[in-house]
Amino acid sequence: MSITTAKANFRKINLITIVLLFVLILAGGVVRSSGSGMGCPDWPKCFGRYIPPTDASELPANYKDAYVAKRTAKNQRFAKTLDVFGYSDLANRIRQDKSILLPEEFNATRTWTEYINRLIGALSGLFLLLTAIYSWSYRKENVWIPVLSIFNLVLVAFQAWLGSIVVSTNLVAWIVTVHMLLALVILALAIYTYHAAKVIGKASLKVKSFITILTVIVTVLSIVQITLGTEVREKIDAVAGHFQGQERGQWVERAGEIFSGHRDSALLVLVLNVMLYALIRKSFSRHSIHQQLMSFVFLMIMLQIGTGIALSYFALPPFAQASHIVLASLIFGAQFYLLLNLFRSANYMEARR
Repeated sequence: MSITTAKANFRKINLITIVLLFVLILAGGVVRSSGSGMGCPDWPKCFGRYIPPTDASELPANYKDAYVAKRTAKNQRFAKTLDVFGYSDLANRIRQDKSILLPEEFNATRTWTEYINRLIGALSGLFLLLTAIYSWSYRKENVWIPVLSIFNLVLVAFQAWLGSIVVSTNLVAWIVTVHMLLALVILALAIYTYHAAKVIGKASLKVKSFITILTVIVTVLSIVQITLGTEVREKIDAVAGHFQGQERGQWVERAGEIFSGHRDSALLVLVLNVMLYALIRKSFSRHSIHQQLMSFVFLMIMLQIGTGIALSYFALPPFAQASHIVLASLIFGAQFYLLLNLFRSANYMEARR
């Protein structure tokens, strides 16, 4: 295979990987909103199978006790690891968490929802592996492309392990947040390597620093909003547990200050992105990648506000929960790609002529 063909394959596979990562985030949102996180009590298999059962009759009579025992043993090992790194308080909380000892009832819908999520994750991992392999063709032009592609593969392996901890610890709150943020890092690295390969050999001119600074601010703010949103979801999970799944209409109200902060900061997100949109329209032509990306971001923000209203006033409909997180990820991805193009823009002078 020629170097040129390998480079073309890298760009195609990298782009497919980025799409798959967004699909994986959507699948994760569906799992979370449907309560399917424990649909498969073990990992990487599901009920000890590569293809999970469709009925409880296919499982042994003692399956509940068996998986509780396995999960407990795994959590003990994880607690020991936390002790080594000085997180003894958290380790003790995991050891004393009685909810881990509660057996999971088999639910075919939840099992297959989680299983499909894992299949998408496995497919994403495969494409990340192919991305790392083909990235070697860029080692002479930009060594960071293969280095970051390989590093991303390591991160995915760690993310898979962390996913197993999410399952075994019964969705311990802070681990869910780290799991989401790590997904954004993996996504950002995939976007970076794709962009780096695409702009090799192209002219580069700097843009106005204020536009770049504002783009950095809105991108960081998106990460903060995603983090707050994950914490809101964790708080709501705690409220739902208190109500034992009942009184769904009161869950948002009982979420408290963390929900109010997330909602109020959304207004700041809107204002700053409107300002950035105006600056991008003024500085770049309507056909430039910069204006196209900013138009996409603005559309996603409008849809994000719509799903936020649905979550607040219509008792957290599951479709809105899954949509909310994937829209946030799309906003972050587009803003990050815009930032990369602002750092290395060949269209700025053309737009000013």
